Amino acid sequence: MGKIAELAADRFKWLKRGESPDSISSDLIARFKKLSDLSSTVSDVLDGMGIAGTVPASDLKPTLLNKQVVGTAVTVRNAALPGAPLANAQKQEWHMAEVLAIAAASPGDVLLIEGVRHVSNMGGLMATIADHQQLAGAVVDGAVRDVEHSRTLGFPVWSTDISPITGKWRIITRELNGPVNIAGVSVSPGDLVIADETGVCFVPRAVVEQVLQKCEEIALLEDRVVNDLKNGSTVEDFIEGVYGREAL
Repeated sequence: MGKIAELAADRFKWLKRGESPDSISSDLIARFKKLSDLSSTVSDVLDGMGIAGTVPASDLKPTLLNKQVVGTAVTVRNAALPGAPLANAQKQEWHMAEVLAIAAASPGDVLLIEGVRHVSNMGGLMATIADHQQLAGAVVDGAVRDVEHSRTLGFPVWSTDISPITGKWRIITRELNGPVNIAGVSVSPGDLVIADETGVCFVPRAVVEQVLQKCEEIALLEDRVVNDLKNGSTVEDFIEGVYGREAL
């Protein structure tokens, strides 16, 4: 048993833990990163495959603009801690355990937290540890805090809420690396996370290569349209090519 597993078994006895997922191939991730309009393109492909996997940036808001993250999901499922928060504080009832998921993750992975609204599921210290462990970023269905701290690190976070209220006495981590629900989307550990300033997409692991291939086909088509326009093609040519001549 590794040190992290020993610590979890001793200190976090209530916690359900799954195995940390193997990271998705770095070659596949690099190919996704080459695509322009990344979340929009992936969202279109997921629609065409009948997969509901996209959350707009108006719901999961980025703390940093002009940041793009593509990586393997490691997951945390939080819930409200029973009892009065101030009483829990007096008893030092602290049951958050996202640090274990961060410690067991691989460089380039993305931390996903199914969290509690309006209180912090992740703050500056956890952002520092995640950055130190070389995670690519974090996506939180719930609140985060210390956003100036994470911005200073250059560590990107997407969240539904921002709040200074600590989760220490209000949140209990129930499970690591199990299925989570992020803003209405079911995500499993090991799925692919794609996030930019337009939105967040979750790609089931089993179809990552298929989605990538379709995205690259779209990119080639769009590049051809742009080149055609630069070389004298007209908008009428574009409409005819996409919609058919009867559209004119």
